[in-house]
Amino acid sequence: MIENFIESSKYAQNLVSIKSEMLKDIERESLEEKVPIVTREVLKFMIFTAEGIKAQNILEIGTAVGYSGAFLAQIANRNKGQLTTIEIDGERYKRAVKNFEKMDLLNKNKLILGDALEEIPKLNKNEKFDFIFIDASKGQYMKFFQMCWELLNEKGIIFIDNLMFRGLVAENDGNTPKKYRTIVGRLKEFINKLNREHDFVLLPFGDGVGLVRKRLK
Repeated sequence: MIENFIESSKYAQNLVSIKSEMLKDIERESLEEKVPIVTREVLKFMIFTAEGIKAQNILEIGTAVGYSGAFLAQIANRNKGQLTTIEIDGERYKRAVKNFEKMDLLNKNKLILGDALEEIPKLNKNEKFDFIFIDASKGQYMKFFQMCWELLNEKGIIFIDNLMFRGLVAENDGNTPKKYRTIVGRLKEFINKLNREHDFVLLPFGDGVGLVRKRLK
């Protein structure tokens, strides 16, 4: 067991190099402004997973400013598909549009402004996704997952970030600050349901990464 987990995480993050200066700038600005984006080791694992299944059509719940989406869009486009990504915050959506435009990704992919709980049902039910990335409101993860499951191709993967919510999911309930108890309780319920009913793995790095694979019927 790794005892110094923080230093180990930093070590893993430092192994990940980002070649694009534009993406480096987006990462730096996001960290400075405390816009939530994936950590580098989670990003690397996400890319590794999506590329490994040759994901063609990809859905992202939670665009933020387009950081993770840019990587996913490039994977989808290389495989002759597209990224569909949904963001509820108007200002972040505008920045994501500008960032995608600068990287020549805007016309090849679909960025949607709106609440994912309202926008997911509007997606074409005949359009299935190979890879779905969920990184939005933690208290709604169960609903996001249930909506996305029907849109996932067989052998497809749903990749869920921040499942451990600052590590609080692993703590005793009495140690959870009152303001987080509802979110943590919902996440625990969600994790237990995934573990019982699906082909699921929870990995304790970043802030907890969950993968669910859709088995062949």
